[in-house]
Amino acid sequence: MDLVPVIETVGRAIDTAGVAVIVVGALVATVLFVRSFLLRRPTEDAYRRYRRGMGRAILLGLEFLVAGDIIRTVAISPTFQSVGVLAVIVLVRTFLSLSLQVELERRWPWQSPAKAVPDSSRIPPS
Repeated sequence: MDLVPVIETVGRAIDTAGVAVIVVGALVATVLFVRSFLLRRPTEDAYRRYRRGMGRAILLGLEFLVAGDIIRTVAISPTFQSVGVLAVIVLVRTFLSLSLQVELERRWPWQSPAKAVPDSSRIPPS
């Protein structure tokens, strides 16, 4: 039984799910932002929530996209070249994920939430 077409289909389905997560997350974040704007809530808070929602959608979508790449590369064509390309893709996406996570949570992933760097925009002027 040839599993290559099945694995390719599964990989593409996971990629599609990743793109869908990003698109749906972006739409939901945008709708919530517009709603906050129309309800005349503070623009800075609405914008901060919008960026957080967009970042979370991108992070989750990237996880799906990396999973799809891993499935297709390792299961279908595990050559040194394809694994090398996969390593570069995973490295870039991991850097993007780490950057987004630091920006969203204002702390390194290995820090506990109590040791997070305070958001300078929330600190009242002295």
